[in-house]
Amino acid sequence: MTQDFIVGLARHSVELTLLISLPILGIGLLVGLAVSIFQAVTQIQEMTLSFVPKIIAVLLGLLVTFPWIMNKLIDFTTGLIEQIPTIIR
Repeated sequence: MTQDFIVGLARHSVELTLLISLPILGIGLLVGLAVSIFQAVTQIQEMTLSFVPKIIAVLLGLLVTFPWIMNKLIDFTTGLIEQIPTIIR
């Protein structure tokens, strides 16, 4: 196990984490922006109005993207398990 392997594994892990979190964070950002614009236009400053739509949108986004996320995680884990013999040497 070399230093290059560890750095590459860490880089791949961080890239996968960012790739998986991007759709969910993007949905939360877009819904939050829409709710903020709605609150600014109507001058309604209700706290639950800003949280509830974001929570619902993120949960719906998770339901839609869950198969893709699980596929990416399974591929990553399978790759790690397949590399165990190479790592041990």
